[in-house]
Amino acid sequence: MNLLERLATAPISWGVCEMPGWGHQLPCEAVLKEMSSTGFTHTELGSLGYLPKDPAELRSALNDHNLSLLGGFVPLVLHDPAQVETTRAAATEAAALISGGGGRYFVTCAVSHPDNWRQRPLAQHECPAAAAALDEVEKIAADHGLIQALHPHFGSLVETAAETEHMLESSDTALVLDTAHLLLGGGDVADMAKRYLDRIALVHIKDVNLGIAARVTAGELSLMQGVQQGLFPPLGQGGLPIAEIVDLLEKSGRNLWYVLEQDAAIAEGDPSAIARLRFDACQSIDFLRRLEPATAGAGTSQKQQHLP
Repeated sequence: MNLLERLATAPISWGVCEMPGWGHQLPCEAVLKEMSSTGFTHTELGSLGYLPKDPAELRSALNDHNLSLLGGFVPLVLHDPAQVETTRAAATEAAALISGGGGRYFVTCAVSHPDNWRQRPLAQHECPAAAAALDEVEKIAADHGLIQALHPHFGSLVETAAETEHMLESSDTALVLDTAHLLLGGGDVADMAKRYLDRIALVHIKDVNLGIAARVTAGELSLMQGVQQGLFPPLGQGGLPIAEIVDLLEKSGRNLWYVLEQDAAIAEGDPSAIARLRFDACQSIDFLRRLEPATAGAGTSQKQQHLP
């Protein structure tokens, strides 16, 4: 499969976010129609409950728009022993939905509480419990035929590069390489992609406006405010070395899936929102399409190839 055949999207690119209190949410039917008309064949779930929670109804809703499910993003409390049963039940419910809906990836995000993602950083004594819980979630996912991977995310309990590396060293979990959130956490994304290449299960790909990112990480803007001001521009229009990262991943020959996420936060009553978001997605697709001649056959050829 070429790169574009392994390109999915997620409802967040149309303003539907898993984080609590995130702007106006477009109707499900409108978002699925936009995904399909833009050319996508796969999507992630988005906020649990945004798409149908019955697997058969989920498949039917996606099929109506010639879409398939790739996976789902699942915020879970991993560090608190008092929440073990609640976390196990939530993970099992999410895994059943993702698997039953035809997905293959269980994307775990570690949070303090489903409605308040990062109340404070993890204490040192809480890290072993979080790592053990992550391993249990991986078993639950595997029992449902899914690949579990940890998603470091700004505003979650695994936010910084140091926190990400600690969790990877403390567990056997795979990694979701989210190019933007790793940068927001202070990581060198290209370097982390190289060092953890064998641990990457899935790629969430987006570019970053570095000036706005600096204001977000300094606390001058919230993540949603940054998004509203253009934190995540179309691929190739920000400051991340997207072409270099894609080149590295494609040369690995692993045929990784990419989820194009250009986080959006929509103001209610914005009539231009849908057309604008579709235009941004098309620009990113065009950017990746221009990379294809350089990445075609990557990982199978000894010839050194470089992206433009």
